[in-house]
Amino acid sequence: MIKIAPSILSADFCNLERDIQRVSSADWLHVDVMDGMFVPNITIGVPVVQSIRKCTDMFLDVHLMIEKPWRYIDAFAKAGADLLSVHLESDLPPAIRDALRAMEANGVRKAVALRPITDPDAILPYLEELDMVLIMTVEPGFGGQSFMEGKLSKIRRARALIDKVNPNCLLQVDGGINPSTAKLAVEAGANVLVAGSAVYGAADIPAAISALRVG
Repeated sequence: MIKIAPSILSADFCNLERDIQRVSSADWLHVDVMDGMFVPNITIGVPVVQSIRKCTDMFLDVHLMIEKPWRYIDAFAKAGADLLSVHLESDLPPAIRDALRAMEANGVRKAVALRPITDPDAILPYLEELDMVLIMTVEPGFGGQSFMEGKLSKIRRARALIDKVNPNCLLQVDGGINPSTAKLAVEAGANVLVAGSAVYGAADIPAAISALRVG
């Protein structure tokens, strides 16, 4: 079954609790954390994740677009994250392993994320222990970008690696997801879809989530 994870990056931050409740028919809630260094934008931090956790029991999928993420794994786990994604480009391999070990110690699910430029084979050193791989089909840092169809081959390659090494690992795609591109991503092997503007920009949010689910 395809999981849908609306991104609160497209929500109204003045009415965040309301907008979280509006997507309650989805499977997960996707939380984009940006530090202004790994990506040019700055979004939310640990205190906001703590507040989100208090107002919803949805599965919190926290995407860390930050440098040296191992420094903050404990804090985001204690704030209520259910899954943490760290970018392979955000630090050297030993520190990525440190981040994954910290996730394990905190009992949160473990994921690595790849920017569009990164070869999918980069997941191989970590794949056996992962719960999810996140493939970005836009450059991370801003919402509302268009899906890069040229990255479908990357999704297919990631799916082939997952099926060979760790079939229980989920494959998430984030960036420019709408009903049309959702179908392409699912056909390429994705089983978790992140969508921001396609959900929050819709007149009927539950219908928009259902449209993505059929893919």
